[in-house]
Amino acid sequence: MTEQTISTQQDAATAASNQRKVFIKTYGCQMNVYDSERMGEALAADGYQQTEEIEDADLILLNTCHIREKAAEKVYSALGRYRELKARRLKQGRETLIGVAGCVAQAEGEEILRRAPDVSVVIGPQTYHRLPEALQKAKAGQRIVDTEYAVEDKFDYLPKKERSAQPKNVTAFLTVQEGCDKFCTFCVVPYTRGAEVSRSRQQIVDEARRLAENGVREITLLGQNVNAWHGSGPDGADWGLGELLFDLADVDGIERLRYTTSHPRDMDERLMEAHRDLPKLMPYLHLPVQAGSDRILKAMNRRHTAEEYLALIERIRQARPDIALSGDFIVGFPGETEDDFQATLDLVEKVRYAQAFSFKYSPRPGTPGADMKNHVPEDEKADRLQRLQAMLTQHQLEFAQSRIGMEMDVLLEKPGRQAGQLIGRSPWLQAVVLDGAGAAIGEMVRVRIVDATANSLAAQRI
Repeated sequence: MTEQTISTQQDAATAASNQRKVFIKTYGCQMNVYDSERMGEALAADGYQQTEEIEDADLILLNTCHIREKAAEKVYSALGRYRELKARRLKQGRETLIGVAGCVAQAEGEEILRRAPDVSVVIGPQTYHRLPEALQKAKAGQRIVDTEYAVEDKFDYLPKKERSAQPKNVTAFLTVQEGCDKFCTFCVVPYTRGAEVSRSRQQIVDEARRLAENGVREITLLGQNVNAWHGSGPDGADWGLGELLFDLADVDGIERLRYTTSHPRDMDERLMEAHRDLPKLMPYLHLPVQAGSDRILKAMNRRHTAEEYLALIERIRQARPDIALSGDFIVGFPGETEDDFQATLDLVEKVRYAQAFSFKYSPRPGTPGADMKNHVPEDEKADRLQRLQAMLTQHQLEFAQSRIGMEMDVLLEKPGRQAGQLIGRSPWLQAVVLDGAGAAIGEMVRVRIVDATANSLAAQRI
């Protein structure tokens, strides 16, 4: 080995050891997962390498969610633990920056700096493209809060994903819409994410193409109200999500399309036509209703009735008979009676969801629901939630068991728990476990379902 080779290797080792590292902790929804990936890319362009070992991190970044109960307190608790880690690293002569991003950052702002003196940067979900600039100021000793809604389009300022020889994932999220104008009385999203904003069609198609070049075969379009997306088509015509899906179906390499989360009021005819006519659009729809009582739906400001929701479900099923429905439910909303709750059970029995998410109502500070009277006692909420979840779980199991004996295409995504196993997804978003001999991650394989639980399917390759 020559002296020049040794010197080059030493220089490379020194550069690697000196490279700054970032640990990103993500809370909450799929959009936060997408945001964390984009923040990681922006930081990579600024010289940071992501690490799974928090002790090695020169930057600790929490990307937070404000939907769940006591979300802010959980963030402050984590920051308390990170304070100790920062002190340990300082004794070793290693500096550590701590940043808070996402919806708790947007909601709490300056309060985070007051309660957590070790935090250097607080940055909202609409300004994270300015994170590298904020970190530069933090290194100079400033404490930064950047939660003003950006005038510029943040997606224009984020680095573009480049083609890599080894694709990280065969599935990917792609944000197409952010914010919400619906103002449901239980929800903080309009206050933390702002008004509805749609990305341009060209941005979305370009990113989909880059993902395909990176080996991605399935894309899930994301938005707080994803089916509220609108934009201009190539001819200048006004497009909705349905038209966008037809456009994305033409992207070479993308075999599957999904989208989430939808609002019933934005489910238009063109989107139902996409479900009817696009083989690449998977037969799975997450369409939250939240409750089955018209009185409670009105109090929630959902602006649709249970009958209107059920009629919409019927039209969707006429367009795509094999579609699987998913939903969200809140039990114990202020003023909910046993009769109101029974109306929710009745709706669930009629729809028979393949999957659903259900929660006890918990007041979010700053929302109208928090100031309402007649809050339901916690023990009644817990009882109702248990009864609802028992019904939802039974329906989910029955749907899964109805797949036994079916042949279907499965996109293989990752290794299973046991040697030789691979796990993929069915068209209905269920995890499918099979013997992976002779198959590879990223491959679409034909299988027959041989067994089912509520949460997964077992399959054999055909």
